[in-house]
Amino acid sequence: MSNLELAVLGQDDPALCCSPMVREPLGEDAAAELARMFKALADPVRLRLLSLIASHEGGEACVCDLTGPFDVSQPTISHHLKVLRDTGLVGSERRGTWVYYWVLPTALAKLSSLLRTPDAAEPAAAGGSE
Repeated sequence: MSNLELAVLGQDDPALCCSPMVREPLGEDAAAELARMFKALADPVRLRLLSLIASHEGGEACVCDLTGPFDVSQPTISHHLKVLRDTGLVGSERRGTWVYYWVLPTALAKLSSLLRTPDAAEPAAAGGSE
């Protein structure tokens, strides 16, 4: 799946209309999972890797395509890919001697729904006081 084919969240599901933090406080487990994902993305190399994978033609990228754009060693790239995989942001599959990576849409949906703000028509979005 290419990044052009990703569905726009919240269009078909009214439950995704606003951030979970606005509907109710995050539970301990959900906060811990989301914090791990955001922490993984807080590294510039990992953020760029995720972007490279998501924007790669066909929606998946071979590890051989991911090492060139960085001024770090191949083992460092492998470490960053492992962090992205362990946090559930990307999936991977070995094909012969190469490993292919793709972004997991459900992980991006969790992150984006957390950051989504309520509609502007709602008083809370306008600053909370009138």
